Amino acid sequence: MEPTVVLALILLVVLYLYMKRPDRHYAPLPPSPKKLPLIGNLLEMPTTFEWETYDKWCKELGSDIIHLEVAGTSIVVMNSAEVAEELLDQHSAIHSDRPRLVMVNELMGWNFSFGLMAYGRRAQRKLFQQEFHPQAAERFQPLEVRVTHQFLHRLLEDPKRYVHHVRHLAASIILGIAYGIDVQEDNDPYIDAAENALESLGLGIAPGVFLVESIPILKYVPEWFPGAGFKRKAKEWARYSTIMRELPYAAAKEQISQGTARPSFTSYSLEKLTETGDLGQEQRVQSTAATMYTGATDSTVSVLLTFILAMLANPEAQKRAHEEIDSVVQSGEFPGFSDQERLPYVTAIVKETMRWKNVTPLGIPHASTSEDVYRGYRIPAGSIMVPNIWAMLHNENVYPEPHSFKPERFIGEDGKINPAVKDPDTALFGFGRRICPGRFMAFSSLWIAVASMLAVFDITKPIDEDGNVIEPTYEYIPSMACVPAPFDCLLRPRSAQAEEMIRSMASEHQ
Repeated sequence: MEPTVVLALILLVVLYLYMKRPDRHYAPLPPSPKKLPLIGNLLEMPTTFEWETYDKWCKELGSDIIHLEVAGTSIVVMNSAEVAEELLDQHSAIHSDRPRLVMVNELMGWNFSFGLMAYGRRAQRKLFQQEFHPQAAERFQPLEVRVTHQFLHRLLEDPKRYVHHVRHLAASIILGIAYGIDVQEDNDPYIDAAENALESLGLGIAPGVFLVESIPILKYVPEWFPGAGFKRKAKEWARYSTIMRELPYAAAKEQISQGTARPSFTSYSLEKLTETGDLGQEQRVQSTAATMYTGATDSTVSVLLTFILAMLANPEAQKRAHEEIDSVVQSGEFPGFSDQERLPYVTAIVKETMRWKNVTPLGIPHASTSEDVYRGYRIPAGSIMVPNIWAMLHNENVYPEPHSFKPERFIGEDGKINPAVKDPDTALFGFGRRICPGRFMAFSSLWIAVASMLAVFDITKPIDEDGNVIEPTYEYIPSMACVPAPFDCLLRPRSAQAEEMIRSMASEHQ
């Protein structure tokens, strides 16, 4: 390329950054690490375990709200539940939008997902809420029970592949609910599609990683241009999102046309469209189903693998859960949803698992549609609002010994769930008008899986050939949905009766 053209592009970028510089007027911005001219905090923005860096900066600055600037883009980090609730809940009219997300929405094709859309586009969210309010979500509980029992049988037959079985369980639940389709044991195309798409989404959405978020004009740079590797990545990643959106939906429609479909979100929604004649909304059904698919798969895997890791580290908690289940559930039977109120410690284990190593440490960022003033600080219009959920759930003033796994923190003196202890759900599933509409279904599927595993399995650390206990590293792989680094474990039936229960129930569901 001619040097004059390169110089012109550089000048355009500098002019763009100058025009986007924040105005200096009546109220100061929240505290911030030192910023450089034009580029702000660009050079020090973390690209991995960002939540820990943000928490460190907040502590150094003595503030639970800080301001960052990346090449002209305003980023506000909310490091406490109090700040997030006051801004995202009480000021929700201003802070309920989503960032433009040039990389993800405009280059990678994720503009179909209502979780990433601008706030005003609510048709898909409404469609989802019609099918998944607490009472409506109960109709999918038999499916959750069935695939959970099949999962237990897979663990019994091949416990070393427990990670594979957890992924199969997560995909079976959401594909059954969203599309009414079954999942193959190995090399399932739907699971492969989801894993590729979600991995690329996590990479593409990370705040501050791609300069095109701060300088959207860069999206027009050709792929061959020096420094345009993000365009080549986006092209490949867009293919994954398309496959994930179209493949299972086509399979569901085929089964519906053949009269072999199981009840699902897709079948219910298409039936309503047929009744009303509003076939023009079919694309919304497809996009909403795909949003469900992406929202549930990796999060379920993360929580269940963390649960297994937590049981390895906390045998006392596992023992107490075994005793509670044995005292409540009739011998020879599995726990059911009707037992949930009588199994508060099991519920506490699920809550503590979700708090201890939360799935999405930074959640999905919000965006401000207009300027706001909070605690005397100015929140510029267009700011990316980042809730540091990890910091909120590891606040020692709310959760003493926050890095320890202690389910009993949620149990009151009466032996029931203590409502005085802040439920991690209040942060985990988002804030304000963008709270996750699938949270009821998500918790129920996690609860039945955890209760069922505890009912029939002992989860212990393996022993090497020299008789030494093999300790897991307890390390995590950072992503949009964080998962534990690979670790070994032993999953063994608690008794001969437990093994027979698993085999008997699996045969009933065949």
